[in-house]
Amino acid sequence: MSSKFEKGWNTQANNEPFSQQVRDTVRGPQPMRPQIQKATQQLTGEINRLDQAMNRLKQRENSIFKKTVTAVQAHDQESSKAYSNELAEVRKMQKIVTQSKIALEQITTRLQTVTDIGDFAATIAPAIGVIRNVRTTLGEAMPDAQGALGEIGAQLSSIMSDVGQITGTTFYQAENSEEANKILSEAAAIAEKRMSESLPEVPNTAGQSIFTSE
Repeated sequence: MSSKFEKGWNTQANNEPFSQQVRDTVRGPQPMRPQIQKATQQLTGEINRLDQAMNRLKQRENSIFKKTVTAVQAHDQESSKAYSNELAEVRKMQKIVTQSKIALEQITTRLQTVTDIGDFAATIAPAIGVIRNVRTTLGEAMPDAQGALGEIGAQLSSIMSDVGQITGTTFYQAENSEEANKILSEAAAIAEKRMSESLPEVPNTAGQSIFTSE
C-alpha cells in the first residue's frame, strides 16, 4: 500500500504545523480516519433519532392496544377490526424502525473498529450497502431520516472513491452485497425476536389471539 495512502489514512499529527496540514489537505483527499469518525458520529445521531421514534411508536401502540382490547371485550367487531388493523400497522412500523436501528448499530460498531487499510474495504463497502437499504426501508416509517442517511452514505462513498483514486483500486459498493445482506438478515432476525417477546397479543372473545400465526 502506498505511503501516500497511509498518510491520507492517518489523522494529521497534532505537532504538524498548521500550514503543512493545509497543504496536505489541498494536495489530496482529506485524511480518511477523521472522515470515518464523522460518519460514525452522524450514524450515532440517527440511531438516537430511531430510539426516539421507537418511544413514540411504543406509546401509540400501547394506546391502540388498550382500545383494541376494550373493543374486543365489548364484542364491538367493527371497532375491534379497525383498531386491530391500526395496531398491526403500528407494529409494522416498530419492526421497521427496530430492524433499521439494529443494522445501523452493527455498521457503526464496525466502522469504529477500522484502524488500518487492511479491513477498510471489508468494512466500509457493506456499510454503504446497509445504509442505502435502511434508507429505502425507512421511507415509509421515517421519511425525514432519508436525507441524513443519504448524506452519510454519500460521505462513505466519497471516501471509497478517494481511496480508489490513490490506490488504483475499484471497490464494489453494491447495495445487495453478500456482507450487507448478512448484516441486514441478522438485524431482521433480532428485530423479529425482540418484537415477539415484547408485544402482547390481543385476545378475541374466545380467548385466542386476534393475530393468527401463519
